[in-house]
Amino acid sequence: MYKPKSVSHANRGRHLERLIDMSNTKYRNAGLADIRKIPTPVQITKSLGNRVEGRKEKAEWVDYAGICNGQAIVFDAKETKGKSFPLANLHDHQYELLQSWYDKGALVFLLIYFTDINKFYRLPFPPLRDAWQIAKAGGRKSIPLLTFEQVAFEVKSADGYALHYLLPFIK
Repeated sequence: MYKPKSVSHANRGRHLERLIDMSNTKYRNAGLADIRKIPTPVQITKSLGNRVEGRKEKAEWVDYAGICNGQAIVFDAKETKGKSFPLANLHDHQYELLQSWYDKGALVFLLIYFTDINKFYRLPFPPLRDAWQIAKAGGRKSIPLLTFEQVAFEVKSADGYALHYLLPFIK
């Protein structure tokens, strides 16, 4: 699989987002799922003809939402270096949205790309919740790679999908 070279802070996550978007298009075209990227809200500050200026508003959502087999899906996609995922990379409002949707029966997860080892994992909500509670109680502030290897699903390219992250869920 392609591994991007040096990535600026502004472009961090674009590689992962591109792979997810390609997979989402294939899921949609196959009639298996409809999952969409949630755009970051922008407040327009100036409009001059066909030129528009604006600033990003505070995001209140996670990266992706949709439906598969009649079940709602919400997830956030993150990249990380090293051997753990820092929980500081997930904002409180994102965690709270994930928790709320999980409590209502949605399929909720994080899709994490470990750039140093070029591996992708789908972490279900319960291990995320456990790690979040430990961190809030003063414990470890990250989820180690070992946890991903033990309780997450390693996501790979398969069946023509750039990242077949819904593999066990689609019929």
